[in-house]
Amino acid sequence: MIVVTANRVSGERIVRTLSLVRGNTIRTRHIGKDIMAVFRNIVGGEVAEYTKLLGESREQALDRMVEEATGLGANGIISVRFSTSMIIGAADELLAYGTAVVLEDGPSDTPQATRRQESSLTHEAPRGPGAQA
Repeated sequence: MIVVTANRVSGERIVRTLSLVRGNTIRTRHIGKDIMAVFRNIVGGEVAEYTKLLGESREQALDRMVEEATGLGANGIISVRFSTSMIIGAADELLAYGTAVVLEDGPSDTPQATRRQESSLTHEAPRGPGAQA
């Protein structure tokens, strides 16, 4: 599964757009980790307990999003974003979302490639004296 934040994948062509896919997790903090965080806040530095908690939350949300996309038959997810929100004082939601797509090897649909295709489709042979109809 290819998962990217971009709107396209270099060297791949989007042949089908399936659906919005998402994965989320809601995590609560642990009183022991909160106490350690208070001490770190006093002396300064990274709050490693929360860094680990958020990293695990991101991975779980991504895994759930990929699972949903796989169930739809996708082999890629584009335009991936993350969002967070507080549910209650000690619980936060982390949401990962994107667009499930089917990708194939080939040139990506860049604006330049699209313009070249359109111009070749609309090009007409010149008409005039001596031109065959």
